[in-house]
Amino acid sequence: MDPRAVRLATLAWKVERHASLAAYAARLDALVAEAAPRADLLLMPEYASMELAPTLAAEPGEAAELVAMVDAYDEVLAAMRAAAVRHKVWLQPGTLPMRSGGIIINRAPLIRPDGSLAFQDKWQMTRFENERWGVSRGASPRVFDTPWGLVGISICYDSEFPKHVRTQVEAGAWLVLVPTCTDSLAGFTRVAISARARAIENQCILAVAPTVGSAPWSSALDENVGAAGVYGPADRGFPDDGIIAEGALNAPGWVYAEIDAGMVETVRREGAVLNHRDWPRAPIEPVTRAVFS
Repeated sequence: MDPRAVRLATLAWKVERHASLAAYAARLDALVAEAAPRADLLLMPEYASMELAPTLAAEPGEAAELVAMVDAYDEVLAAMRAAAVRHKVWLQPGTLPMRSGGIIINRAPLIRPDGSLAFQDKWQMTRFENERWGVSRGASPRVFDTPWGLVGISICYDSEFPKHVRTQVEAGAWLVLVPTCTDSLAGFTRVAISARARAIENQCILAVAPTVGSAPWSSALDENVGAAGVYGPADRGFPDDGIIAEGALNAPGWVYAEIDAGMVETVRREGAVLNHRDWPRAPIEPVTRAVFS
């Protein structure tokens, strides 16, 4: 195993209702405490913190829930930082909405064990975010320095766009974290298949963390479908199907995997195919219309 090996845990988060922000913080802390003995880097789902929104909202409804969470941004982020510090782990605690320059964006922090952090914003908005919530695009793709090498974050829908992940891979990321929140099997299928495709075409590793379960008391998180998983290229040194670890559909809980950058470097050098190398670096020639004769 490469000395840069990381023990990774990715969570299928079962949505629950909370009586207060303190109750949400306690649950977050308990989930981190469960995984911390077995993992160095923890991944949680997109919008998982929105389960707190109905408690904080002044009235029912999507708009009120979003405003309530934006207003509680500082306190929610503080709870996330406290959990990472208390349990001495690297934590990607999902995403939370925030105001930025007059707009609302969907932001994913990566928190170090000392509480310092950096952010990846969602780049491509879903129809729900764009048409009903009014959530806007944030900053462009980034990579994060970690003890295990450079890591990227592609939030849910972003993973469905090859160039988003490819930009991070070309900047040096060998692992890309995908916090996700999908309300149907079709939606989760798009994310899961996209993650596996990105792993193949970039010869890298992607980890997916979804929300799961029903929340009829929440306008934002009413239905949630998914499975936690860690995926690599279907090639030498990896499972034949590319599935490094995967939970059952809609089964809450942590999924664990021990991975390292050396696995990626080896398959990029010795794989049966060399997708990462063979990715077109120059523009493909313009498409022409075929002529039938």
